Amino acid sequence: MAPPNDPKQSESASGSGGGFFASIASSLSNFGTAMTRSVNGLVPYEGLEVINPEGGTEDAAEEASKGRWKQEDRDGHWKMMQKYVGSDVTSMVTLPVLIFEPMSMLQKMAELMEYSHLLDLADECEDPYMRLVYSASFFVSVYYAFQRTWKPFNPILGETFELANHGGLTFIAEQVSHHPPISAGHAENEHFTYDITSKVKTKFLGNSIEIYPLGRTRVTLKRDGVILDLVPPPTKVSNLIFGRTWIDSPGEMVVTNMTTGDKVVLYFQPCGWFGAGRYEVDGYVYNSSEEPQIMMTGKWNESMSYQPCDIEGEPRAGTELKEVWRVADVPKNDKFQYTYFAHKLNSFDTAPKKLLGSDSRLRPDRYALEHGDISKAGYEKSSLEERQRAEKRNREDKSQQYTSRWFDQTDEIHPTPWGDLEVYKFNGKYTEHRAAIDSSGSVVEETDIQSMEFNPWQYENLAPE
Repeated sequence: MAPPNDPKQSESASGSGGGFFASIASSLSNFGTAMTRSVNGLVPYEGLEVINPEGGTEDAAEEASKGRWKQEDRDGHWKMMQKYVGSDVTSMVTLPVLIFEPMSMLQKMAELMEYSHLLDLADECEDPYMRLVYSASFFVSVYYAFQRTWKPFNPILGETFELANHGGLTFIAEQVSHHPPISAGHAENEHFTYDITSKVKTKFLGNSIEIYPLGRTRVTLKRDGVILDLVPPPTKVSNLIFGRTWIDSPGEMVVTNMTTGDKVVLYFQPCGWFGAGRYEVDGYVYNSSEEPQIMMTGKWNESMSYQPCDIEGEPRAGTELKEVWRVADVPKNDKFQYTYFAHKLNSFDTAPKKLLGSDSRLRPDRYALEHGDISKAGYEKSSLEERQRAEKRNREDKSQQYTSRWFDQTDEIHPTPWGDLEVYKFNGKYTEHRAAIDSSGSVVEETDIQSMEFNPWQYENLAPE
């Protein structure tokens, strides 16, 4: 009996047309269908999908009356949004600050680094299969943060985020394109380099949205030069307007050792009736001959464990299940469901000396929201977006192209199961920039967020029209 999610079965099942990517894409026909509960008693909202992840079909109408929206706001937002049903709304909809968290998407990219010690362990490990256990657990770990139902701010073109004072890391992310929205990131310490080009594709379904990751993530383990590639599962956000918003990521995560051909295939179970299967992750580490070597199991919001197995996928005699990762303690009753690490990302404890003026921490809308001033946050968000539009018009009038600072666009087009991606590459200038600051020997005063202006702009003194 072949183990669950056997890549050999996936390949053969997909036939000769498409191979592994086709096997992932074909699974999307069932994406989000584990629990479909329509509300037929809410006029004029018949057919809208409302899901209580902890209940059954009979709970849909009751669930629809819950959530963060007041009745009048809920009705207004549905009237505004219903015309977008079936569309990719990645950057075409202006959303109210009420649903935002005080963090930029670039900061959310950096949240993956909370458990970066797992990649340190992967680099130090001589067992090629345990390397993949550590690496896969690292990629699973960020899903605890992804379950937050608040939306991060879309980065302004040229916005950056720097992370220091954590695990010996240097981390830089930059918004390199506005249409389409593309972010690029690079992290490095003595054990690994991490490079990502991040882009998403969405499908708005009325009361839910499906999010497909068209990104490319590569990790290089420095000791042996091993290169790892990630293909994450898609994500679905349910109950956007009606009901309590919640997030699920059903599907396969694949981490491939591009050097040896070994891989991990983990299946994120969809949430079923009354929460059955919610958060559960199961799968195997396979060798290059696609034979299972280690089984992995756990919950993406809790912990991951592993156990050596035979080629039938059964645990080996004399072995036991061992935990490899567990979520750290988190603050209780936190308004935005932040972890302690997420709070650090908004502080200057994780900022390097002489922070770039384009850093997300300095966004006035983010700062206002963090301090509970929703009205000011909304005003500042609108001001930033209008300044961004003014810059675009100015570039077009001057026939100029925007050029990112820390990442260069390459000629490489990377295929994903959900579309092609333009790849950006870290150009090394940030390393030189930080080295120059660190070697200057000058005393750097502590950054004051209220006196330092957010400045990702290409043009100076360009007032919104």
